[in-house]
Amino acid sequence: MKIRIWQILVFAIALLTFGFSTSAFSFGFGDNKFAQEVEKEQGAVKLTREVQRGGYEFITTEELKNLIDSGKDILIIDTMPYEDSYQKQHIPGAKQFLFPIPEMGTWDTKETDSKSQDDFAALLGPDKDKTIVIYCGFVKCTRSHNGAMWAKKLGYTNVLRHPGGIYAWLGADYPIESSK
Repeated sequence: MKIRIWQILVFAIALLTFGFSTSAFSFGFGDNKFAQEVEKEQGAVKLTREVQRGGYEFITTEELKNLIDSGKDILIIDTMPYEDSYQKQHIPGAKQFLFPIPEMGTWDTKETDSKSQDDFAALLGPDKDKTIVIYCGFVKCTRSHNGAMWAKKLGYTNVLRHPGGIYAWLGADYPIESSK
């Protein structure tokens, strides 16, 4: 009888430790790896299609940190709301310019904190070949897509989107600045 109880306890501990899953269900023990893969795929495809439409490139968190550390002259733009996000924390040296979450096919000053295309172009500067890095909060946020897309529309050639945004920057434990 003791062996049976011991076997049941080991089995129960294994279920709790490793999760109990079939190919389609997780029964509440652990996450369904197949459903997680579908979600990852959807996110990857969405991001790829945004990049294709926008005509810009990606930069990873580590690559951005290395670029900053290299001392190269770059412009980093945070597209999050000033008071709710940028003022509290942003990547060192970043400038703020608000863009909306839904794709902005035509410029709408109601979505850009009353700022115009000319205001954005003035922030980007006269050098159309300068490296410009644009980010927002996290991968699913599309504010950075809008900023990168509009920089390309205005003729800037070296535009990079940092899709992980401030969340990935914080996740990598890199330093931040605040404007408080």
